[in-house]
Amino acid sequence: MTYIRYTPATEAGPRLSALYDRYADARGKVDNILRIHSLSPPSMEHHYDMYRHLMAGPSPLSRAQREMIAVTVSAENDCFY
Repeated sequence: MTYIRYTPATEAGPRLSALYDRYADARGKVDNILRIHSLSPPSMEHHYDMYRHLMAGPSPLSRAQREMIAVTVSAENDCFY
């Protein structure tokens, strides 16, 4: 498995700490797919904005259809989440 270095929340500066707070789930956890961007906070924001646009922006596809596509692609790529 590939390892990608990231900045732990305890070592985050003010900007990254604010992003961790913004993107954390109810348990206070940030998804790994976002956390890997911690070395470049602007890329974390751009990644999240792109994700939100793809999953919730204007589209002829329903949210359920978008989720089904995401699950299918993840399964094809052997992505465990």
